[in-house]
Amino acid sequence: MEAGPTWETEAWGSSGGWPAPRGARAGPSLSSVLNELPSAATLRYRGPGVLPWGASGEEEEDGESNIQAMAEAAQKELGEPIPSRELPWPMQARRTHRQSHARDKVAQGSGSRVAQWALRLRRSKEKTQERLHTLQPWAWTLKRIGGQFGAGTESYFSLLRFLLLLNVLASVLKACMTLLPTWLEGTPPGPPGPDTSSPCGFYNPDPQGLVTFPTHLFSLLSGVGFLEWSPLFYGFYPPRRHLAVAYLCSVFIIGLLHLVLILHRSVSGLKQTLLAESGALTSYSHRVFSAWDFGLRGDVHVRLRHRIILYELQVELEEAVVRRQAAVRTLSQQAKVWSVRVLLNLLVIALLGAAFYGVYWATGATVKLQETPLVQQMPLVKLGVDYLPSIFISGVNFLLPPVFKLIAPLEGYTRSRQIVFILLRTMFLRLASLLVLLFSLWNQITCGGNAEAEECKTCGYKYKELPCWETRLGQEMYKLLIFDLLTGLAVMLLIQFPRKLLCGLCPGPLGRTVGTQEFQVPDEVLGLIYAQTVVWVGSFFCPLLPMLNTVKFLLLFYFKKFTLFSTCSPASRTFRASTVNFFFPLVLLLGLTISAVPVLYSIFLIPPSKLCGPFRGQSSIWAKIPESISSLPRITQNFLFFLGTQAFAVPLLLISSILMVYTLVLANSYGRLISELKRQIETEAQNKVFLAQRAVALSSASGAL
Repeated sequence: MEAGPTWETEAWGSSGGWPAPRGARAGPSLSSVLNELPSAATLRYRGPGVLPWGASGEEEEDGESNIQAMAEAAQKELGEPIPSRELPWPMQARRTHRQSHARDKVAQGSGSRVAQWALRLRRSKEKTQERLHTLQPWAWTLKRIGGQFGAGTESYFSLLRFLLLLNVLASVLKACMTLLPTWLEGTPPGPPGPDTSSPCGFYNPDPQGLVTFPTHLFSLLSGVGFLEWSPLFYGFYPPRRHLAVAYLCSVFIIGLLHLVLILHRSVSGLKQTLLAESGALTSYSHRVFSAWDFGLRGDVHVRLRHRIILYELQVELEEAVVRRQAAVRTLSQQAKVWSVRVLLNLLVIALLGAAFYGVYWATGATVKLQETPLVQQMPLVKLGVDYLPSIFISGVNFLLPPVFKLIAPLEGYTRSRQIVFILLRTMFLRLASLLVLLFSLWNQITCGGNAEAEECKTCGYKYKELPCWETRLGQEMYKLLIFDLLTGLAVMLLIQFPRKLLCGLCPGPLGRTVGTQEFQVPDEVLGLIYAQTVVWVGSFFCPLLPMLNTVKFLLLFYFKKFTLFSTCSPASRTFRASTVNFFFPLVLLLGLTISAVPVLYSIFLIPPSKLCGPFRGQSSIWAKIPESISSLPRITQNFLFFLGTQAFAVPLLLISSILMVYTLVLANSYGRLISELKRQIETEAQNKVFLAQRAVALSSASGAL
């Protein structure tokens, strides 16, 4: 048996990087062949710290001088100076480049003042961004959660922090634009007396006589009694011109501000999602060679980073298995899978329809049961009847999401796609349930949309049963927020902690089966978005609702954190965080859009209450804005009215359409260019592999001869 070619230490090629066979020393070595590959020609783009193919380690002795020389050569080739932090070079090469650039600036003189000011402005902006980043609350807590429980769980707490910021901003604006003007113009008047005569009846929310403690407690939970005529609800605010304008403008300003912040978060998440879905950042080589942060210090941070990379690799492997199984399905298997998906979706539609009908029935039954003498005589039963729609909505939201979770794995999608479908179905359930509740209430307020009905003909709404219908809507949103908080605390205290105690008392497989809990990211995220949608709907009718929601989210963060670390274990199946970083804000944006529909409908179409609120006596809530504009100077009036005409709207629409088409064309051209570059990279990689294999084969053949 002939011995294969042997390798010796003195037989290295001319460049010292790759050995050559004994019989092939006279011919070209593999090192010289690799130096002729296209990658060697792109050395300057890979930075001056990258050694060429075959470079030996002996050259590291004078590496600093070589790096400096190569940095100067690269700077000459690149032409205009580039900031050191933007160069893909090692730290030593960046430091040398920065020092060289500083010497050049000193030699060239002070330069123009405009360039200096631009440089100072950019540096101050970067420092400000870094300081704001360090001031973000719970940064270390989120990093710890991501390392121990995965990026999906971390994304939930990141979204909770973002929603807390939105509610803090809304609370500040409400306090400045609603509460302060109320007292700056004088003490608000009290509620109308029982002897107040009006074509729309009378309204007296102030309780008479001695009020017991249970009654106070029930009033606190349902928003009636002493809370009904308080700054918490719409009816408290007096009909003052400046207050009415500020009250209405605060709603639009908060909505626009939240829209801008959510869009900014969605776009930043979209960039990560596109990169992740394109495959550019999801390869295993990227996770192994490029995902480590060399700036970490301390064993705790290193272990957390280890866990994060482990979770990311686990997600990639799980989804790769599912894609591989889907790629080898036959036509009959595909037909079977799609049949199962159709049947499961029909089941989901049937469950959603039953839930919506139940919410509609509960809302109508609440009004009828409140009028019965038995309910009026028993405060506890009356409280249960008041909360009947909230109880039904919470029950449906508690029972159906686990069913959706059982259905999703049967459809044959990847883990990330399953999460998306669970989120979509649960989101539709929660938001549509809220819309059904609002539709039922509006049906009662407007007599089913029939303005000529006997009960609504006088005032435009059902004034006998709902003398202040805005406050009634605010009370419903208030009860939904309170009941959602109480439900979360009850689940934590009565279900999660007992399960953890049972796990400790029953060792073995039984205790692990019953007591092991995982943090359900889809359900928790949809709970946050549902709660925020309730606040967006109710903030017009209950101005202090964002403040209450701020306190609720602050408590929820610490409760969920405590529950996570004390009762939950890391998820057995994880999912890619880049998808949810874009999908969560998108669902939040949908919730904002849905919440705008009932608010705008109330502002423009339903007549305001005649006995309460800052818009009493107006034909519509929006009518206060044209009335206020009429008191402005003539030039300002003409300008504001011009913004609402077709002469302004049509050119704006045309310009927006042109910009949109230009953006789409530019994006398509960039997409084609990126696709072409990807194909070129694949071709170059294949060429390199082919040349390397040929070189090794020729060297082996020469050695055998």
